[in-house]
Amino acid sequence: MTGNGPKTQETIDTTRPHPARVYDWFLGGKDNYPVDEELGRRIAAIDGGAPKAARANRAFMRRTTRALAAESGIRQFLDIGTGIPTEPNLHQIAQSVAPDARVVYVDNDPIVLAHANALLRGTPEGVTEYVQADARDPHAILQQAARVLDFDRPVALSLIALLHFVADEDGAHDLVDALVGALAPGSALVLSTMTADFEPENVQKGIAAYAAGGVTLVARSHSEVSSFFKGLRLLEPGIVSVAEWRPEGAPDGPVSLYGGVALKP
Repeated sequence: MTGNGPKTQETIDTTRPHPARVYDWFLGGKDNYPVDEELGRRIAAIDGGAPKAARANRAFMRRTTRALAAESGIRQFLDIGTGIPTEPNLHQIAQSVAPDARVVYVDNDPIVLAHANALLRGTPEGVTEYVQADARDPHAILQQAARVLDFDRPVALSLIALLHFVADEDGAHDLVDALVGALAPGSALVLSTMTADFEPENVQKGIAAYAAGGVTLVARSHSEVSSFFKGLRLLEPGIVSVAEWRPEGAPDGPVSLYGGVALKP
């Protein structure tokens, strides 16, 4: 079974850079505009590791999803801040392990909505659905996701490259607490977010470039990222650069994103 798909589409503003489209450009995608490429090139000129970090983050999503489906037996996935579809998408990874996996994607950006049908081509046995909702409204997300997911059973909550767009004073911890609080025991939190611990000067220059383009970013230290996992049991190797979370080959050095996976007792 697949979802019915989004019914409406808002106007896409192509005059200002958009984080999802800049990320798409870093990944070599085609769903971006000249203004996004311009900012992407500016950031890459400042921080040559930015495209590498985007690719490493995407690979982190694939490895964590596969691990939770294959090793932890999780069959339900809630991905918030989905971004523009880039194959393989999360549901393709989960359903390659477990064809009956149920996946709900959540985003509220018109550019993502325009491409959301690409996220709805799942297996006949499973379910893939797209929910248009603001990441800062966890209660609306949970209410809509409950039409597809059974929150009395384990769910893998993915907050991939999302929280660096939400400052602590804007409710980042309240957001995570509300979502994790709704999950059943045995559920998982998968999280990646930007840090300046490895390359502070480049990251701060990148933050400034994004700010000039109208996008606010927050870099967090290892201890600040750890606080999102309070009360949960971290899986090995803990909170590390996303490139170093169970790499399939030799990692090419750390990238400026911390990632971790933890289970709810």
